[in-house]
Amino acid sequence: MRDVRLIGEDGEQLGIIEVRQALAMAKERGLDLIEVAPQAAPPVCRVMDYGRYKYEQGKRDRESQKKQKGGDLKGLFLRPGTDDHDLEFKLKNTMKFLQDGDKVKVTVRFRSREITHPEFGRRLLDRVVEASVDVAVVEKPPSMEGRTMTMILAPK
Repeated sequence: MRDVRLIGEDGEQLGIIEVRQALAMAKERGLDLIEVAPQAAPPVCRVMDYGRYKYEQGKRDRESQKKQKGGDLKGLFLRPGTDDHDLEFKLKNTMKFLQDGDKVKVTVRFRSREITHPEFGRRLLDRVVEASVDVAVVEKPPSMEGRTMTMILAPK
């Protein structure tokens, strides 16, 4: 028969006991026998309420997820004919997003015959990169996807 090192529900060492005896002790207390360290010699088992353990572990995971801030993906939409003043205004918002730790997806939309001159969109995206070189790095370089040209900036 296999022996296991048994730990009680309060964390106290109960010694090295046979598996059947450990199961009987756990059942007697209305708890479960969980194998904690199977590689140890002898294996380590613990007497605990497994349902409650899983609930508290999930609760800790949810709590830690609340505390971490996920870098959201913000959007900036431009057109090839976007004026300088409008571009400066949108760049100011972009800088704010990047300083808050968010990524920014810059999209240039081409309508009707604007698609024949994608270099205008490329120039616009180059200006955005030049303006944000201090606070951002290009995560995904400009690429055409149908009638849109997109690029993703990530904070440094």
